[in-house]
Amino acid sequence: MPKHSNQHINFAIVLRMQGWLLLIEAAFMLMPLGVSWWFDESTAVKAFIYSTAITAGAGALMAFGIRPRRTSMLKREGLMLTAIIWVFFSVFGMLPYLFTDTFNNITDAFFETMAGFTTTGSSVIRYVEEIPHGVLFWRAMTQWIGGMGIILFTLAVIPMLNQKGGIALFNAEVTGITHERLRPRVSQTAKDLWAIYIGLTALLSVLLFLGPMDWFDAVCHAMTTTSTGGYSTKNIGLDYWGSSYVFVVVIFFMFICGISFSLIAAGFRGNFKRIRNNNTLRWYCMTALITTLIIMGYMAYKSFLDNNFDRFVYGSFDTISAITSTGFSTFDYEGSDEFVTVILMVMMFFGGMAGSTSGGAKMDRLIVLLKHTSNEFYRVLHTNSVRAVHIDGKPIPNHVVSKVNTFFTVYIGIILVVGLYLTFFGIPVFDAMYTSMSAISNVGIGHGVTGPDNSWVVLHPAAKWVVAFEMMVGRLELFTVLVIFTRSFWKKD
Repeated sequence: MPKHSNQHINFAIVLRMQGWLLLIEAAFMLMPLGVSWWFDESTAVKAFIYSTAITAGAGALMAFGIRPRRTSMLKREGLMLTAIIWVFFSVFGMLPYLFTDTFNNITDAFFETMAGFTTTGSSVIRYVEEIPHGVLFWRAMTQWIGGMGIILFTLAVIPMLNQKGGIALFNAEVTGITHERLRPRVSQTAKDLWAIYIGLTALLSVLLFLGPMDWFDAVCHAMTTTSTGGYSTKNIGLDYWGSSYVFVVVIFFMFICGISFSLIAAGFRGNFKRIRNNNTLRWYCMTALITTLIIMGYMAYKSFLDNNFDRFVYGSFDTISAITSTGFSTFDYEGSDEFVTVILMVMMFFGGMAGSTSGGAKMDRLIVLLKHTSNEFYRVLHTNSVRAVHIDGKPIPNHVVSKVNTFFTVYIGIILVVGLYLTFFGIPVFDAMYTSMSAISNVGIGHGVTGPDNSWVVLHPAAKWVVAFEMMVGRLELFTVLVIFTRSFWKKD
């Protein structure tokens, strides 16, 4: 057993790594600084100079001023770093909002930034088009950075983390019931995933630019689509362009980014057999298709829109937007009844595939839960039977099944607790539960009080802090954050 196995948490190494990560965030801020300069927005230029300097200064102090006695990172430290860096990134990431007077209070600035990095996209900005281009670009970038993961990017650019600590960081941030690596080395896996991510973003930017968008709107929407974040540069979102071409292109890329990136990598390598045989992908495709057809039928029954093509485009757009947790919305169903609202709420809960940029509980977990439930019904009739849960012909270990069951219990519990908390501030029960589910699933679509006609800005400041925390818990899939609040985490082994 290693000599340091019984040692307590090494806060020095956690803070030092926080410093390196803040230096990376400062480097990211140079891009919106350039955008602000391009559009001759002097206030925004100054704001990003100040923000970059403060972030880089704080990062340098921690990265170079702290000398931990032990340089190797253990699992607990990896979990703590993964959870805390999302808070640090949001604290420093909100500076451009404050320096440009986009917000005049820390609560709204922090909420908007956390909603960005977690790709939730729940905004407290009422008039987006009044915001400087540089700030809008940074707003879109926060979603793009958070979509693939802050830690995952760091693993790709800092090879020194390709050790036990790097594996712990990888497992803590990557979504899913298991964490598949494309290469033996964690850093190489991170590079491969980010290469695919950047490639998809670049391709979508070009396709949107070939349509009605200028380069700025095309790049911003490409970042918020591939990250399944949903922020837009326009108050009415993609409806601003009124283009079926834009809708169809965005539908395709939202759908692709709801698929596990390991499967996308398999496609690039020509391993189409693995794609054909993937049971979770079939569930994902069938769920999206059936839901789209149901919404199309509903729209035809209610005589919404003039033809079936438009119904298919709008129906599939809202379905894919909900199931991938992107949060783009085109059609206001609240003015009619709650049928489609509830269906989309269920899609928000399901989510896309594990290993994608989507949120929600994930299709992989849903399959395990349903198969385990089926086995339990079977055991009612056959008491002594032993049946394992299988995915793609492989048995799922009992401890993984148990973790999935616990995940759903905690997931639903948080939705109910936060929803109940929101009712304390006068929010109707359904709106509160919808808002809570949207936050933990990282969707960002509101309803009623927080719906299309209003904004999440109506939430009480105390509610915004709780919802912001819920967004982070959902993005890191519960356990990475919540384990820090357990006694066993702080207890020496």
